[in-house]
Amino acid sequence: MGLLTIGAFAKASRLSPKALRLYDELGLLTPARVDPVSGYRFYAPAQLDQARLVAWLRRLGMPLARIQYVSTLEPDPAAQEIRSFWAQAEADTAARRDLASFLIDHLSRKDPAMSPTTRPLGLRYAALSDTGLVRESNQDTAYAGPRLLAVADGCGAQGAPASAAAVDALKHLETGTIAEGGLLNVLEEAVEQARRAVHDITRTGSASGSGSGSAADGTTLTAMLWTGSQLALVHIGDSRVCLLRDGELFQITHDHTMVQSMVDEGRLTPEEAVSHPQRALLIRALGHGAADCTTDMRLHDAQHGDRYLLCSDGLSTVVQATEIRQVLADVRDPEQAVRELVALANGYGGPDNVSCVVADVVELRHRQPMSR
Repeated sequence: MGLLTIGAFAKASRLSPKALRLYDELGLLTPARVDPVSGYRFYAPAQLDQARLVAWLRRLGMPLARIQYVSTLEPDPAAQEIRSFWAQAEADTAARRDLASFLIDHLSRKDPAMSPTTRPLGLRYAALSDTGLVRESNQDTAYAGPRLLAVADGCGAQGAPASAAAVDALKHLETGTIAEGGLLNVLEEAVEQARRAVHDITRTGSASGSGSGSAADGTTLTAMLWTGSQLALVHIGDSRVCLLRDGELFQITHDHTMVQSMVDEGRLTPEEAVSHPQRALLIRALGHGAADCTTDMRLHDAQHGDRYLLCSDGLSTVVQATEIRQVLADVRDPEQAVRELVALANGYGGPDNVSCVVADVVELRHRQPMSR
């Protein structure tokens, strides 16, 4: 078979002539021959496989620059690159789906009217932060109040003031009024205040008088805001929220770490991730050097009897999930539960700061949040 005109090649490859001209200009799919007089492009039948690959990858939404790179690879590396791209696309879609769900709930749902026989719900809570047995100082911050639960895990020289500043920026939510339909805006504004506060500290280093901050300085932030029947979640980093419901423990946050992204892309197994040397490397955080400060936001319907755990990685990476679940299931008092969880982490050598918040959803005698 001889060379194909651009029209015939476009029909065979399912690419438009306009797209073929663009790909020629970009060097992505160069014609086999260009007539020097007319400028007409001609393509070899052997180029159809590459053209069809380009068409398929465009249908996946892959950017042209990445398609150009994939086109240079052998089949196995190309397949791995496509797998990695699609895993990231699914993660991005999941994040947008979570935000869409949040917005739908936020805009369309109203708190169910309480019947005279239905008691209001509130929180019974406790928080504890401990230096551990290895670190010289505690860079974690843990807080629990009638409406706000929060854990932040600082890193770098300014880690301690950064984590404290992030949590302090949210504390006004304890007493501030939230207008009907204004929850999303309130959360956005509070997180932006936390982001600015952390940025100022990590940029100047003024909190400790060290003179200048480092790109390694920053903090995670995981917080929940109680609305009376729901908990709104804000999350960035690798601190976690787990929910104990009907005896089962569920992790309801997603770690923003390099290793977790490799698991998501299929490049590591969860078992390999546990011992990976870069398991603590964050890809999202609040701080001067953070490339991505995007927070996850979700809305959770609360049920009487639910128990929430917020913790830093000083607990979740040291103590097995089965042991954490056992404490949460067996120890009814939140204050005793956080003490036992910290003791478990220290019992395994206490290699890191460890912080825990335990909060129970309980029925109240009066329409006031319950605290301990």
